[in-house]
Amino acid sequence: MTASRVLVLNSGSSSVKYQLLDMADRSRLASGLVERIGEETSRLVHEPLSGPGAPAGRRERLGPIADHGAALKAVAGELAADGMGLDSPELAAVGHRVVHGGTRFTRPTVIDDEVLAEIRSLIPLAPLHNPANVTGIEVARSLRADLPQVAVFDTAFHATMPEHVARYAIDAATADAYSIRRYGFHGTSHAYVSRATARLLGKPVEDVNVIVLHLGNGASASAVRGGVCVETSMGLTPLEGLVMGTRSGDVDPAVVFHLARVGGFSVDEIDSLLNKKSGLLGMCGDNDMREVLRRAGEGDEAASLAFAAYVHRLKKYIGAYAAVLGRVDAVTFTAGVGENAHQVREAAIDGLAVLGLVLDPEANAARSAEPRLVSAEHARVAVAVVPTDEELEIATQAYALVTD
Repeated sequence: MTASRVLVLNSGSSSVKYQLLDMADRSRLASGLVERIGEETSRLVHEPLSGPGAPAGRRERLGPIADHGAALKAVAGELAADGMGLDSPELAAVGHRVVHGGTRFTRPTVIDDEVLAEIRSLIPLAPLHNPANVTGIEVARSLRADLPQVAVFDTAFHATMPEHVARYAIDAATADAYSIRRYGFHGTSHAYVSRATARLLGKPVEDVNVIVLHLGNGASASAVRGGVCVETSMGLTPLEGLVMGTRSGDVDPAVVFHLARVGGFSVDEIDSLLNKKSGLLGMCGDNDMREVLRRAGEGDEAASLAFAAYVHRLKKYIGAYAAVLGRVDAVTFTAGVGENAHQVREAAIDGLAVLGLVLDPEANAARSAEPRLVSAEHARVAVAVVPTDEELEIATQAYALVTD
């Protein structure tokens, strides 16, 4: 029997998301979430997916789950109950989402002690994410020591940015000493969506230039030339770039100095302000785009201003990346907001006919879970909506590495 299954783990600070996929036919066998780890109100939701050999029936477990070790053991138990446990000979690998790979990790990597130590050393660059990623890896390795564990890095897809794009214009010695450069994030999503866009257009990925707009609570844009990322909006951290749910995106760096000198803010207070209390939330009190749109539709001035700022930043990046690429074949929207908020797509593309971008209003307003074009037939540049699939991308990269 050829092992063809990959368990994908996304370990957050207080949660674990997981999917079990069979790469023989790219099908999903199970998915789930453990949230509020370490609290009395911990919750595990497990869903074996319908299909041949896969039982159906969503299960939910409430009650304290002490730590990530207990969480992953609970996940293993749920999978085992459906005959898909970690001891299965059909399991080929565990694929781990790791947020920051620094400059060393630019492709998926089989994890050993040295690799794990390197990932741990990158915690200063991603203090909110890499610690949880490390914990997930450690626990998974302890549960199945003989199984290949593969790290797939959010930053890896953007490692192809030219050096003059990745560098900040600061003192070079200081930048090198503290690893200050633009890394980019959401890489697995941008990789998957850029390739899926090429398939949607019926062209080889090498022949397609696409601007990908990953719009969720976190948001990022990328310029992808022939399947290779040449520019992206996030930088040293996921704070740079677009207006997001709670993050400011681009601001004058002197805002930090002003808040410290005039406002008396500490470094941690400024960090919290820009990452957790800004963006849509900071401007109007809501970070859920659905609520922002509802309020704006009712004439709420704060929500209308927040939406206008959000869309304006999108337009700036679309225009800038069109200039970077020179030729654009498609602008693709993805993730929760990008896939579902037709008003965002409409507002972002409005007025960009000069770039060849024109929407078909009816196609844009129609809801679908499938990849689709929403541009007018006469448009020179396609506008696409492609649901992202980061778990499938992680599984694909992990499986390719261990079976190569």
